[in-house]
Amino acid sequence: MRYTSFLFLITCLINTSYWVHAEGKISFTDITAAAGLQFHHVDGRSGQRYFLETVGSGAAFFDYDGDGWIDIYFVNGADLPGFRSPQSPTNVLYRNNGDSTFTDVTERAGVGDTGYGGGCAVGDYDNDGNLDVYVTNFGANVLYRNNGDSTFTDVTQHAGVGDRRWSLGCAFADYDNDGFVDLYVTNYIDFHFETHTNCTQKGVAAYCPPESFEGVPDTLYRNNGDGTFTDVTAIAGVYNEGGKGMGVVFGDYDNDGDADCYVGNDAGENFLYQNRGDGTFTNVGWMAAVEADENGNVQGTMGVDFGDYDNDGLLDLIAINYQQQPNALYRNDNANFFTDVSFVAGMADSVPYVGWGVDFFDVDNDGDKDLLIANGHLQDTIEQYDDTTTYPQHNHLLINNEHGYFVNESVKTGNGLQSRKVSRGLATGDYDNDGDLDVLICNANDTPQLLRNDSEVQENWILIHTIGTRSNRAGIGTRIKIQTDTLIQIDEVRGGSGYLSQNDLRLHFGIGTHKHIDRIEARWPSGIVDIIRDVAPNQIITITEGTHVR
Repeated sequence: MRYTSFLFLITCLINTSYWVHAEGKISFTDITAAAGLQFHHVDGRSGQRYFLETVGSGAAFFDYDGDGWIDIYFVNGADLPGFRSPQSPTNVLYRNNGDSTFTDVTERAGVGDTGYGGGCAVGDYDNDGNLDVYVTNFGANVLYRNNGDSTFTDVTQHAGVGDRRWSLGCAFADYDNDGFVDLYVTNYIDFHFETHTNCTQKGVAAYCPPESFEGVPDTLYRNNGDGTFTDVTAIAGVYNEGGKGMGVVFGDYDNDGDADCYVGNDAGENFLYQNRGDGTFTNVGWMAAVEADENGNVQGTMGVDFGDYDNDGLLDLIAINYQQQPNALYRNDNANFFTDVSFVAGMADSVPYVGWGVDFFDVDNDGDKDLLIANGHLQDTIEQYDDTTTYPQHNHLLINNEHGYFVNESVKTGNGLQSRKVSRGLATGDYDNDGDLDVLICNANDTPQLLRNDSEVQENWILIHTIGTRSNRAGIGTRIKIQTDTLIQIDEVRGGSGYLSQNDLRLHFGIGTHKHIDRIEARWPSGIVDIIRDVAPNQIITITEGTHVR
């Protein structure tokens, strides 16, 4: 396999035309300050190097007030022993004003959680048409119910989802197809301030490695349909004491109509939970060859995502890893087994970096999925004992060349990706409704970045909003298939993915130079299939379950 990978890379170097992407310059502009985003992440560091400080946090793009413009929610850290902020850090909600600016509405909305936050996910858990938010913490997690009047209510205790362990990733998905979204929460390690110890690397003060701590089992909550949830972790087959869960994503990788689950674990094998269709899962990570790299070496995985990068109708997997462990791209071969194509697909240059957030998205609207990866080391002293890497790092935009290879074109994308930061979570979404995907990046102990997509590509697109009737109201888990002549693409609505973050729930498809869409198929979790024909591109459309059944 290594020999094959080498030959492929040499071929690509010789044939530079193999790297050509869509016509036009890809460009991002950092508009954070101009947009009015004054959020600053606080990790509470005081010099003690508590391991808690290293993981950062995520954010969400979601339309909380239903006005057609996606808003922004940031998850924050908190003060730790030995550190006191001038003002108590909180999570922050910004309302999209529809004019490329945002207004802080945290206090009025009632979502300013003060816990030590990690991630968030969005879903309409009570099917009332308003998007709710779940937040993970070091300590009790929080579920905010959207009241439909631009305010939220903390319903954690009533819902029964306030796990007090150190949780990081979370995702909504209707795993049992009963019309209500359930909730998966990744729990990380068993950390206590009382047992904190000091560690060094080559005589330099450093954060202790994750191997120094015991892992904590994840939690799966089943939605009871009455505003409450039940912990079904054990009976559903996803109880595993060997995990140190970080990122989590749902997707129907085996095309059997139910939601499967992939969990990225730090310094341990990753889990691929195949949905058996009877309310239980089986961990098939080893059998499917996605629990480790092609040589069987486990990795320190942070962010994970599903996406059909080769447009063959099968969801592939990406797992973002630690330094000296190339990011892993797993190609779905036959809906049962995957092949690690990391080296032949261009992931080798990730070796000096520590990757976190990730998303499959079509940045240039040419009809195939590109990759955005957020990087940043966790060791703030790394440059004192390792000259191969740095603490702040560049984030990476990898362009899909349509032949199974990704090209790092970050340096050619304007000022938005040129700065070096200690990045963690990221989210993508079309915040200005202009047809291309913008980017939100969370930076540890720093301000975030809102990057407006100002690419000059002249390609067509469609943005699809789903409304479930028999299925969950937000349409999470719905598979959309787009056909334009010979180009066929698929994607699924996801309630949480990547690293601790939530993308816009509206599905975006670039269709290149195609001037009309022949067919849109929406396959809902309920099994209902809606088909719409002859759709004009360059618009935002809504598909309501059951209104286009053929």
